[in-house]
Amino acid sequence: MNYTLDKGNNRLTEKGCRKSSWQMLSVYDWLADIPIDRETTNYVEVQFKNTRKGYYLNSNDIPLEKGDVVAVESNPGHDIGVVTLQGYLVALQMKKIGYDTSRNEVKRIYRKAKPADIEKWEESKAKEHDAMLKTRKIAKDLGLDMKIGDVEYQGDGNKAIFYYIADQRVDFRELIKVLADTFHVRIEMKQIGARQEAGRIGGTGPCGRELCCSTFMTNFQSVGTNAARVQDLSMNPQKLAGQCAKLKCCLNYELDNYIEALKAFPSRDIVLETAKGPYYFFKLDVFAKKMTYSAEKNFPKDLLEIPLDEVWNIINANKSGQSVKEIQTADTDTEPQINFENAVGEGSLTRFDKNRQNRHNRNKNHFHGRGKEFNRQNRPNGEQHNEQ
Repeated sequence: MNYTLDKGNNRLTEKGCRKSSWQMLSVYDWLADIPIDRETTNYVEVQFKNTRKGYYLNSNDIPLEKGDVVAVESNPGHDIGVVTLQGYLVALQMKKIGYDTSRNEVKRIYRKAKPADIEKWEESKAKEHDAMLKTRKIAKDLGLDMKIGDVEYQGDGNKAIFYYIADQRVDFRELIKVLADTFHVRIEMKQIGARQEAGRIGGTGPCGRELCCSTFMTNFQSVGTNAARVQDLSMNPQKLAGQCAKLKCCLNYELDNYIEALKAFPSRDIVLETAKGPYYFFKLDVFAKKMTYSAEKNFPKDLLEIPLDEVWNIINANKSGQSVKEIQTADTDTEPQINFENAVGEGSLTRFDKNRQNRHNRNKNHFHGRGKEFNRQNRPNGEQHNEQ
């Protein structure tokens, strides 16, 4: 959603239906309509551009609500962010990420953002895209093997954070000097990975939903090709890779369920000995608990889809030296037929067709009868006409 500033209370209001970066990685505030327990914590979660968040101490007990634009302590100067969470849920989030106030530097909330702060903030954000393009050119001229993925200006415009991606260690001391002379701000370099870059940029995945890394994922686990093999997915790199050119994070979502379900299946190397000859593994349906075997090892021939229980019976019989004569295959012809006629409490989709046809026939007969009556009245005297 696009947010516009409500001048009355210096809060962001939602306009439109496009998802805003302020909602990325947000926590559902199920305590929003309950008075905040100030004794739980005085810390407030504040979100900045894209996925950057921070926890700040509301030492002055400023009355805040979710969506308020606030000025927070930074080094140097101050930064501008939006309140995304407060109260009991903040304490849970801080515990979840291991945020220790005794080890981390405690920063405070100064005030609600004033109109002058908002204007300066908007001016700073307007410079970010041009600064990123200029920085990429400067890094290329210096021969640095790195990619500048994003630039984020501080709310007061006194500092800029440059996010970069590099496969190897980069000596960017000369780059910092050139950037400081070019933009006249304090420079901070932060290295991120390809997945973090995709989360900051955002986008839509092949599933039609917004990228997981830009909506709810807070940490990234390694994804291996073994996850695709376990789920019997095609090893096509173009289908397995996401917008970050890495393996999709969603490959790990159902991996544990597949691993647990596959424990009930026998080894794929086991050959079934039958009266018709050996049968070799071809494919399986994990959750339907069916295995398909072929009469040839290298290509499909006389495929048999066998329930998992029957496969174990055949394997046990083979172990005892018996060759199975008859195999109980899965009955694929008797799958339950789903009737959608009254699925939503309505009749058939063609329920009006019959009435429409009857009405059409009645109208046709009506006008046909009127035509006969008209012909009788206007027929000349003595003229006869046989009507059938």
